[in-house]
Amino acid sequence: MRIAFIGDIVGSPGRDMIKKHLLKIKEEYGVDFVVANYENASHGFGLTLKNCNELVSYGIDVMSGGNHTWDKKDILPLFDSHELLRPHNYPDEVVGTGCKVYEVAGEKLAVLNLMGHYSMPYTDNVFRCAKKSVEDLHSEGIKNIFIDFHAEATSEKRAMLMLLQGEVSGIIGTHTHVSTDDFQIVDGTAYMTDIGLSGCRDNVIGMDKKVPLKQFLTGVKGHFDIPKKCKKILQIAIMDFCGGVCTNAFKLKYFDEQRVLKTDAWIEI
Repeated sequence: MRIAFIGDIVGSPGRDMIKKHLLKIKEEYGVDFVVANYENASHGFGLTLKNCNELVSYGIDVMSGGNHTWDKKDILPLFDSHELLRPHNYPDEVVGTGCKVYEVAGEKLAVLNLMGHYSMPYTDNVFRCAKKSVEDLHSEGIKNIFIDFHAEATSEKRAMLMLLQGEVSGIIGTHTHVSTDDFQIVDGTAYMTDIGLSGCRDNVIGMDKKVPLKQFLTGVKGHFDIPKKCKKILQIAIMDFCGGVCTNAFKLKYFDEQRVLKTDAWIEI
């Protein structure tokens, strides 16, 4: 199976880039299944019903969340009506789930959404949750497992790779909005510390620079806004899974409509 993953979709610029490019990418590269992170999709904070339906119409199969999952309260009923995930290490009493299994290209694929601890809301231990969730999936005979690990600290993301390498098909980080140049395949597990945002690329993590600069200069916080005009980027990882192993992976960066950069993941030997 060939799956694709898009990290933090930031506001209308991110949604616009997906609208322009995703269906063409799926056709050109033979993508069977698309996972995307929704937590910044509606003006930078959370997800509305309107934007959820919009993104699904562009070819996304399931969407994962993070610390902004609950910012738009109309998301609550969507966990029953749409293919949405929230971090799986929230307590069981919280609405929704962070793990679902799909039939893709004749095989089963589990998508697992996890959230780290540093500077994040209070949740159950993510590493214990990850270990048990993967063990449970293996006991059900599910080998192809993809994880969106939404975390601030790069150390937490690397530690998750050390815990699960060879046990899952892919782990890609989200949340920081800044892409890292470490796409690799280790013991059959695709890994990237952070895939980076899809949205505005010429401001501060997809947001207009005025408020972040004021905050850094004065310590006074304000409300972040999506710029009305900006240079845009779409960042998407494409991975081939077979029998639980990632055999090939690469990343595409679409800069507005002008150019595309392709980077192959390296295989550790």
